[in-house]
Amino acid sequence: MCSNHQNNQQLRLIEKIQKVHHSKIQLDKETFCVKYTRSKIERPVIFIGAGTCGLGAGAGKTLAATKKYLLENKLDAEIVEVGCIGLCSAEPLLDIQLPGHNRISFQRVNEQKVNELLRSVFQLEIPAEAEVLGQFSSTSNRIWEGVPALEDHPFFGPQTRVVLKNCGLVNPVSIEEYLAFGGYSNYLHLINNYTSLEVCELVEKSGLRGRGGGGFPTGKKWKFAFSTVADQKYLICNADEGDPGAFMDRAVIEGDPHRLLEGMAIAAYAIGATQGYVYIRAEYPLAIKRLNIALDQARELGVLGKNIFGSGVDFDIKVKMGAGAFVCGEETALINSIEGKRGMPRPRPPFPAVSGLFDKPTVINNVETLSSLAEIFAGGIEQYRSIGTDNNKGTKVFALSGKVKLTGLVEVPMGTTIREVIFGIAGGIPNGKKFKSVQIGGPSGGCITEANLDIKIEYESLLKIGAMMGSGGLVVMDEDTCMVDIAKFFMDFIQHESCGKCIPCREGTKRMLEILESITHKPTDGSHYESLERFKGIMQLEKLGKVIKETSLCGLGQSAPNPVLSTLKWFRHEYEEHIFDRKCPANVCTELRTYKIDVDKCTGCTVCSKKCPTDAIIGTRKSPHFIVEDKCISCGSCFEVCKFDAILIS
Repeated sequence: MCSNHQNNQQLRLIEKIQKVHHSKIQLDKETFCVKYTRSKIERPVIFIGAGTCGLGAGAGKTLAATKKYLLENKLDAEIVEVGCIGLCSAEPLLDIQLPGHNRISFQRVNEQKVNELLRSVFQLEIPAEAEVLGQFSSTSNRIWEGVPALEDHPFFGPQTRVVLKNCGLVNPVSIEEYLAFGGYSNYLHLINNYTSLEVCELVEKSGLRGRGGGGFPTGKKWKFAFSTVADQKYLICNADEGDPGAFMDRAVIEGDPHRLLEGMAIAAYAIGATQGYVYIRAEYPLAIKRLNIALDQARELGVLGKNIFGSGVDFDIKVKMGAGAFVCGEETALINSIEGKRGMPRPRPPFPAVSGLFDKPTVINNVETLSSLAEIFAGGIEQYRSIGTDNNKGTKVFALSGKVKLTGLVEVPMGTTIREVIFGIAGGIPNGKKFKSVQIGGPSGGCITEANLDIKIEYESLLKIGAMMGSGGLVVMDEDTCMVDIAKFFMDFIQHESCGKCIPCREGTKRMLEILESITHKPTDGSHYESLERFKGIMQLEKLGKVIKETSLCGLGQSAPNPVLSTLKWFRHEYEEHIFDRKCPANVCTELRTYKIDVDKCTGCTVCSKKCPTDAIIGTRKSPHFIVEDKCISCGSCFEVCKFDAILIS
């Protein structure tokens, strides 16, 4: 049977596909579901996490070693390359399901561990040195004694997975598996039983809000496009995530592309669109490959195309690759790019829902928003509304990175606190370090301090403290982080990614970056005017940031000053130390470091003096050396070459 996903809609869909494409699905409905949900298997199945994060951790070598072991031992087993399950810090992940037994997951399985692991598990033993992640619970298979359930793992237990439900579990390039778990059945039900307006109203009632920066109600946005009369309408999926530290879209498309396609099909029917586009970064080759495979499969089985299952509904999707411009994440710049123009924002109004792609009504939703739709209709509107808070329904996916024990993707109900995510799910800060801040929302977002860790993940709550949801990147920082350096990093990113169309963003971000660079460098000419300029610059940062926010053309420019304004608000003392004391408390800003020589450790080997580019180190051979502070440019060459740990940094 099809687990708890089995319903009449699903069976009717499989029946329809069988009638039209008998050669594709020849099994009866129940046998089909049993086979492709793997509730019962006849030979071992080995699942390898082969998303981009897994491959980066060495999953390709693990896969090759697995194939070699099976070949050498003449073992008949199926190998399935799955996407990322979310726990990126545990990659490479390898799961094994033996006939009659639960699927069991192992972490950090490099190529050297493969042979012993497979040999032992095939003999129903678990090696003592194996790092077991957990086992998948089921009602029809035997459990592994002493192995905890995966859903009880501290990383997975608190999560509510809607968008990530199948990621890391199913074969992303098998439409049969997606169908067996109920895929596309809700789309078929909607186009045969509901009008487009009714679908818009159902989504509006669900409380789903766009999972981008603004959180605009999705159903309401759809209604604008639905109500606009036109001979052609378009749906665009914005998969152009460019925020540093964000990788949610990539993981979803690599791990479960059909969920996105079904969501796009539902959205297109709701607004009356017959053509869709997925605008995706060219830097995501694996996601693009799996997306194109899924599109071909959907067309082959009649889920996409003309007169879908005799409903009179037409819809197809094209993949458009972006060239890596961050500004093309802004919807009007994205539209220009698809049209073959330079990716620059357009003035609004008119809004895209009224006049967008090729001047036709267009709805742009991101991957997470669209991937939520199938589950909303599968579980029912009321079930989805029960997740989250009064004004923020459903779940939110975050990409956890930085100074945190467990990095990866997490999906939590709206209303969960930042503290629960960082110190609960992610295990807190490693190496006994103290938490300092978390940057949420990428370059457009802001910093959250320890005082605000109990803030709820809600659009309005985050805005009140100068942050924003954004795409969902969470970059955690510990006590060794310099907040001025963080602000400079994001401002440098924004300044390079500005399209240059409007003066406030183009010139304002450049000036803000110049000010930040000036306070993280030592004065060079000894002039008292330079110190005055540094002080005046910091006084202008807030004013300049507010002007940029109020006068920039698009959302990129309007949110560009956020990292600076946020760090100024919560970490002003660090700016003051950089300006007045000319010190970086975290010793991150290299040009503000002061180098001294420990005379008790110095042997007078002269290596440091020979490497110093400014001749700032003096002394005679076999006698302690000294650094002339006025000549030192804090390049760190002496520290790098000293073999006696005699160079001290302060």
